[in-house]
Amino acid sequence: MTAYHFTTDIQTAQTLDANDPLASFRNEFHFPHNAEGRTQIYLCGHSLGLQPKRAAMLINEELHHWQQHGVEAHFQGERPWFSYHELLTDGLAELVGALPLEVIAMNSLGVNLHLLLISFYRPTQQRFKILIERNAFPSDRYIVTSQLRLHGFDPATSLIEVSAREGEDTLRTEDILEVLQCEGEAIATVLLPGVQYLTGELLDIKAIIHGAHQQGCTVGFDLAHAIGNVPLQLHAWNVDFAVWCSYKYLNSGPGSIGGCFVHERHAMNDDLPRLAGWWGHDKESRFAMPNDFKPIPGAQGWQISNPPIFTCAPLIASLELFHEAGFAQLRTKSLQLTAYLRFLLQELLSNKITVITPQRDEGHGCQLSLRIAAPVDQAKAVHQNLLDRGFITDWREPDIIRVAPVPLYNRYIDVWQFAQALHECLL
Repeated sequence: MTAYHFTTDIQTAQTLDANDPLASFRNEFHFPHNAEGRTQIYLCGHSLGLQPKRAAMLINEELHHWQQHGVEAHFQGERPWFSYHELLTDGLAELVGALPLEVIAMNSLGVNLHLLLISFYRPTQQRFKILIERNAFPSDRYIVTSQLRLHGFDPATSLIEVSAREGEDTLRTEDILEVLQCEGEAIATVLLPGVQYLTGELLDIKAIIHGAHQQGCTVGFDLAHAIGNVPLQLHAWNVDFAVWCSYKYLNSGPGSIGGCFVHERHAMNDDLPRLAGWWGHDKESRFAMPNDFKPIPGAQGWQISNPPIFTCAPLIASLELFHEAGFAQLRTKSLQLTAYLRFLLQELLSNKITVITPQRDEGHGCQLSLRIAAPVDQAKAVHQNLLDRGFITDWREPDIIRVAPVPLYNRYIDVWQFAQALHECLL
């Protein structure tokens, strides 16, 4: 773990901001304001990223293309709609550590997870169980249990849940591997998060993949809280499949287009079962309207329908910023921001809160989850008090405030001011 030298004085934050090589990227985003017109301190990128200033320009350009060309905009203009989603491919591949043919921007996260489970959850009477975490995001649980029922299995006996040990908040890799060792012959598919949404824990994806593949399981990851947040190497780690949304750390706007990864060894397999759609058919013969489906090689072959242009446009803007900043620099700043926040909380509030997010660098991303040591009604009031003071964070029942200083647009002074405000709220 990197050693930092912080103090609680405001001068530390000011010095860090003055020396921040990424400071200029803050000017690329719009920030919310309160009723008095004051800029709020935004620490909620884990839930919804801020709007890139370039997004409006790109959306307006597509509105103009629609106005000017009508249906012909599919093939005319600077960015024809027919291949518009392909403009996202290289940027997404860069962020998840994939070959371009292994990624595709399409649909929403939940829809993509259903589509990929059709292909990668192939149960038999001997191997039919699905392994998830006990505190999985509800949507993932609903999807997995519905897939079990779709295949005629009872979730009560076919769903295996891994959980934190008693008295702990986060998962241990050795516990996951032990479950795989004991139950692996009956597990068809493993579905886990890259970063756990509640605790902010970054799982050891590489170790889990290795352990699951040794037992013959296919493995997928929900990367909603991981993409654009932590380093990923999906191709090298041999991940079977993954899905994500783009409205959190990727700043593409509410309900914007999702994406998925299918490893090359599967993506080039035309015989893999899938739910087929017109936009996944071979581009050369798509408009000949053939009766027989011929999938596009790679992850594009899982497409169902043409992409929503107006939700792709903001993602183009955001991916440009990631590329310009460089993810290695973003990760360096992210680790320093969270280390600084953790230091301030420890110095000012060690007896009032508990940071449940792992401390080691390889165990977390931007997000720190803070358990408030107060009765539930008082803890929730702290969150509202922070909002009244101009700090946008996130509340999770019964006692967790989630805070994410995002390196693209947050400053060290934001972190310092938040820690001071939380200290005052808990006096």
